[in-house]
Amino acid sequence: MGDERMTKVIENPILNSPYEQPDRYYEVGPQGPTGEIREGRRPSESFIPIAVSKKGKKGLDQIEIDFDATGERRERNSLINDLRREVFRWRRGGEYSGVTPISRKLLQHWADPNRDNRVLFCQREAAETAIFLTEVAGRHGYTDWRRRLEPENEAHNSGLPRVALKMATGSGKTVVMAMLIAWQTLNKVQSPRDARFSNRFLVVTPGITIRDRLRVLLPEDPENYYDQRDLIPADLKGGLVHTRIAITNYHAFQLKDAKEIQGVARNTRLLLKGDRTEDAFKETPKAMVSRVLRDLGGSGQQQVVVFNDEAHHCYQDRPLSAAGGGEKLSKEEQSANEEARVWFKGLQAVAKHAGIKQIFDLSATPFYLKGSGYNEGYIFPWTVSDFSLMDAIESGIVKVPRTPVDDDADHDQVTYLRLWDFVGDKLPKKALKDKVKDWIPEPELEGALRSLHRSYQKAFEHWETSLQPHGEPPPVFIVVCPNTTVSKLVYEWIAGQEVVEDDEVVAHKRGNLELLSNVVDGKPLARPRTILIDSRAIESGEGLKKDFKQAAAAEIAAFQAEYRRRNPGADVEKITEEELLREVMNTVGKKGRLGEQVRCVVSVSMLTEGWDANTVTHILGIRAFRSQLLCEQVVGRGLRRRSYAVNNEGFFEPEYANVYGIPFQFIPSDKPTKDPLPPKPVQEVGALEGREHLRISFPKLDGYRVEVPDEEIDLDLDSTPMFEVGPNTVPRWVEMQGVVGAGEHDLGEERTYRPQEVAFALAKRILDTQFNTAEDKRPWLFPKLVRFCREWIEQRVKVDEGYSLGHLMTITKAQAEAAEQIWGAIIRYNDRRVRLRPMLNRFDPVGSTEEVYFHTRKATVPTEKSEVSHVTLDGADGNTWEQLLAAELELNLNVAAYVKNDHLGFSIPYVHGGRTHSYVPDFLVRMHRLDGEDFDRILIVEVSGSQKSPGPTQAKATTARDSWCVAVNNHGGLGRWGYVEMTHPLSFQTRLAEAIQLLYGDKPIIGDPDLLDYDAHVRSAGGA
Repeated sequence: MGDERMTKVIENPILNSPYEQPDRYYEVGPQGPTGEIREGRRPSESFIPIAVSKKGKKGLDQIEIDFDATGERRERNSLINDLRREVFRWRRGGEYSGVTPISRKLLQHWADPNRDNRVLFCQREAAETAIFLTEVAGRHGYTDWRRRLEPENEAHNSGLPRVALKMATGSGKTVVMAMLIAWQTLNKVQSPRDARFSNRFLVVTPGITIRDRLRVLLPEDPENYYDQRDLIPADLKGGLVHTRIAITNYHAFQLKDAKEIQGVARNTRLLLKGDRTEDAFKETPKAMVSRVLRDLGGSGQQQVVVFNDEAHHCYQDRPLSAAGGGEKLSKEEQSANEEARVWFKGLQAVAKHAGIKQIFDLSATPFYLKGSGYNEGYIFPWTVSDFSLMDAIESGIVKVPRTPVDDDADHDQVTYLRLWDFVGDKLPKKALKDKVKDWIPEPELEGALRSLHRSYQKAFEHWETSLQPHGEPPPVFIVVCPNTTVSKLVYEWIAGQEVVEDDEVVAHKRGNLELLSNVVDGKPLARPRTILIDSRAIESGEGLKKDFKQAAAAEIAAFQAEYRRRNPGADVEKITEEELLREVMNTVGKKGRLGEQVRCVVSVSMLTEGWDANTVTHILGIRAFRSQLLCEQVVGRGLRRRSYAVNNEGFFEPEYANVYGIPFQFIPSDKPTKDPLPPKPVQEVGALEGREHLRISFPKLDGYRVEVPDEEIDLDLDSTPMFEVGPNTVPRWVEMQGVVGAGEHDLGEERTYRPQEVAFALAKRILDTQFNTAEDKRPWLFPKLVRFCREWIEQRVKVDEGYSLGHLMTITKAQAEAAEQIWGAIIRYNDRRVRLRPMLNRFDPVGSTEEVYFHTRKATVPTEKSEVSHVTLDGADGNTWEQLLAAELELNLNVAAYVKNDHLGFSIPYVHGGRTHSYVPDFLVRMHRLDGEDFDRILIVEVSGSQKSPGPTQAKATTARDSWCVAVNNHGGLGRWGYVEMTHPLSFQTRLAEAIQLLYGDKPIIGDPDLLDYDAHVRSAGGA
């Protein structure tokens, strides 16, 4: 890397007082922090300063930042840096020339170094910049920066007067709002005719949580910030009674139905509306503005000052064509654009019907989102001040986020940094029809949960000894999940669950993470340690979904009981479940409040902005983080400091938050980059309306289950492969590091497991999964199974140096694979006939061609006999063999429908080299039904050769024919399936005709006759 100034890891990241302008910063070179401290102020640049992987770069002892990750240069925010220099010159000496006497008095009060309750520098700077622009810029020899802002607001905001103040999460944006409200109001009271000021304020938030929290801006609130933070000199406080503040969430900008039309059927409403474009039964924009501003009073002549909190949600998006390529937006991106549209149009209506003097945008990430029509991460060009995450870290104002930078997993990626890459496609995407019992997390997910819990144990022990005696709440572990289904599975795995039989709770199963389990000694705790939250549903003010209420029923009941205890005589029934859970969520880590003792929050989607727990020490992201903004926003939930006590040097002590699963890079620059070039031609491929008769459905299998007629079992290990415990995707140890500051090492579980313990666990799993069904329990087999497992461990397990059998105890999936292998050795010895059955995926048992939709740049061929519009051809220039086969399928009279297996989700699980793999054959072909048959016959076709990459083809073919087809055909309700390989294009026509006749005749193409369950087979023939 060649930079002589690179040094070892920087131990103390805090260089500056939180109350003074930062005057030192760590130099960040092309490979990350060099360890050198630079004098002066860190220039404002657009990137997120988080350590990235040093794995694969052994021998380097400094952490790296990948500045090329986005493919754009790291660039300075020139407007911010230039304006910052002038504000510094104006501030120097403390005279604040050019402002009103009221403004000067406030500015000097905030800057007073001798006051007890000092204002943080980042808060002062944001307020000073806003005041400078309003009262000083363009006069007294200072540049008129407003001229720089006007064209940007014209281009981006249709002329709305917006100014953005960028402040790192946890640095006190609400305090800045209070400072600016005081400044505007007190000046208006002193000089009612001064058009620069107003005492009418509209505060707009993205959700209910922030709206409720911002009550501290109301002077009449008992906990108002003007008093709490001593923001106003005593002789000026009286003027604050003249302020008028309305706090709302942007949802209030939606036009409401008139009372007369509520409850009227949609068709009746359309009939009444007739041909009119205006909906007479909806309020007008003017009426909406009157409703939103009704608390402000006044004649309406005085314009409003608007504060947009979390302002990155408010933007005017460009049409998709301008965004380049018209690519389909994700649901999340569509939703973000819709929300932004409502917010922005609402402000336009306020400007039109009431008048807006100024809009102050506050956000840690005032950047355009993906899908907005602008480059993702393009900073709002009306941003005028910046106190970045790196500034906040160096001033000690926030915790230092530590991410995994190295481990010993057997690949180049850092597993727990990029967790979604390993587990994302294996987690359920939609709600489950049935309750899932004994869910096994993917190995990497389980490893991440256990590793982070070990780290949490250290934080917990520190709390028990040092903080709990002073009444401090415990540390908090947050988990962010992609949907309700995953969050429920993870929640029950962590916290435990009820055991239900015949609709009755018969027992409680403890959770897998000891300190976070809600079940202790077989009984549920009266006060849950772990809670499940659907923050989006709670925030919107709409009701909770039924499936979420069912998942959180026990949690809701426990908090209702706790509420009764704390509020004797209160009518608990009047408190909705939404209000109760919002109260719990918003009071996590708050002394004496309902959420005080919560240790773990499992959330659906993102925890809401404004969620201000300062006790978070551990964060796990189990979702796709395709947006760097999302990365910073999620991590921001965990960065608020617990302690604001300064040390003898006047600095804060460093605090840390450990973060897994959130892959930071950095955000590109503020330079207006060129619009993206139109992408290369893409072909939209998907299921077509009107072709539903060509639909093909298929089962999704996780594996195969063998039924044995009786318990005469023995063990034959001769043909059993070796089971290796050694390097894999689950690390034994993990190194965590912030961009600066002390690191932490998780060295894994230190306990040693004896072979007999492991044999017992494996035997129990075999007994539970293979024998102990409700109707068939065989406990007498346990001793024999333990003996088999011990033999297998001694003869077939190879433990690499530095590894141990503990892997089979701490990673449930490894234990399950070992048990399957032992079971395979047991059943193969029996010469009695066995029954092969399919193990259908519990989350998603059946797929179909109806769900196909994707874009491709591969060569394609349009279809006639397929519900899916095209066959995509593999290979750089297309695959001639696949094209020839598709033509044959179109012509063959016996073929009713076919589909190329691309983005279809059809795969065949098989074992090769001791590991489970997925085999994805090329085509599914559905036959026309024979007379009298009421089930489908479907042929799986593999095109071998041509541009195919070599692989364990024999294992794939054998499994497809003799395991997959047999198991599915034995099921009796999934149709009749066969498998054929096409090995040469000259024989395609005859080979296809032959395979079709064999399938119609139930010949061995449908599976090894010795393995087929003929009874089920005959039943199926009579009607599946």
